[in-house]
Amino acid sequence: MPITLTSVIIDAADIETEGTFWHRLLGGSVHRTPTHRFVQAPGLPVVVVQSAPGHVAPGWPDGTSQQMHLDFGVDDLASADRTATEAGAVRLRPSEAASDHTGSCIYASPAGHPFCLRAA
Repeated sequence: MPITLTSVIIDAADIETEGTFWHRLLGGSVHRTPTHRFVQAPGLPVVVVQSAPGHVAPGWPDGTSQQMHLDFGVDDLASADRTATEAGAVRLRPSEAASDHTGSCIYASPAGHPFCLRAA
């Protein structure tokens, strides 16, 4: 029996900011409800941002566990780095990888959820 990943659920106290971030980063379309933002980008599971008023961002890498993170493969790391930071991502571990087009960069979304962009 095959198992298919259909969505990734992300908690956030501010679903508009977090939903807008994922939409700007991944593209596609966004559907809004009072408690959720559904971001559908081509070739990816739906990214669902759900309202979590008491959400506390993970303190990773210098504190509490990251709980989980997402990895995205990209053809042009420098361009993807610009897209991510312009969308509102914060680099958790600054590196030269984005400028030399190799390796990976680690970021946090506006709600503090970690993700990586990796050179494909």
